[in-house]
Amino acid sequence: MSEECECPVCEEGLPPWLATFADLMSLLMCFFVLLLSFAEMDVLKYKQVAGAMKMAFGVQRDVIATEIPKGTSVIAQQYSPGKPIEVTPLEIMREQTTDTSKTNLDFTDSTTQNDQSLAQAEAMAAEQAEKMAQEEAEELKEELADAIGQGLIEVEAFADRVLIRIREKGSFGSGKANLKPDFEPVLLQIAQVLNQRDGHFIISGHTDDIPIETKQFRSNWDLSAKRAATVVHFFIQNGAIDPERMEIRAHSDNLPLVPNDSWENRAQNRRVEISVLHGNTESIKVDSPADNIDFLKEK
Repeated sequence: MSEECECPVCEEGLPPWLATFADLMSLLMCFFVLLLSFAEMDVLKYKQVAGAMKMAFGVQRDVIATEIPKGTSVIAQQYSPGKPIEVTPLEIMREQTTDTSKTNLDFTDSTTQNDQSLAQAEAMAAEQAEKMAQEEAEELKEELADAIGQGLIEVEAFADRVLIRIREKGSFGSGKANLKPDFEPVLLQIAQVLNQRDGHFIISGHTDDIPIETKQFRSNWDLSAKRAATVVHFFIQNGAIDPERMEIRAHSDNLPLVPNDSWENRAQNRRVEISVLHGNTESIKVDSPADNIDFLKEK
């Protein structure tokens, strides 16, 4: 019968190698803590990485392409045959599958789509405003038919306003800014028509190119401003129009309708214009009526 082997008695405490291992783990932990403290977080790069991980793990479902993509660029790093529902920070080019005959990738991004939508909205608003101006011009022509038939005033529609043009014929004397008594009923009728509408009114005075220098008017600027002011004062005193709704502008001979090369043309350029800005309670920039006709001023 063999003798039983006796096991050696184990020493108390941890083995010596464990201290070295613990020191190594502590040093590694301190090393990674220092790396993290020195690192700078790039939010955009983080979002890009997060988006790439999202696509890689199939969070957003992509339609598997059964055919070779009909793209013209092989540089694209991400590709899917369908358009994404939400926009990610990555610039992902996707091919539209609604039309398989297309040979180019769809490069349309959200910014371009927003710009196109804004342009379409502005175009629709401008078209609607022009339509409203045309309708309002037709109403004014009916209400002022007598004065228009006598050649005293003209009504014209523009994109953002309706223009009532008071011709010098019967309204003011030559080189004067006082209203003729016979023209006051016509101006009173215009005031009544304007009171029935909302918005802002701009009264502009115009002259021909013949210079004037008298005790009352130093130049055509004074004459055009005085004629516009005379119309405004008449509207306030006799037409009961709110002064805050009106604005005076003087243009002298700078915005002629036709070239000042004859007495008939100069008579057309001597006028007072009333711009009816429909729906506007504040003054806005008004383009010259001469921009709507084929006219080149001779210098």
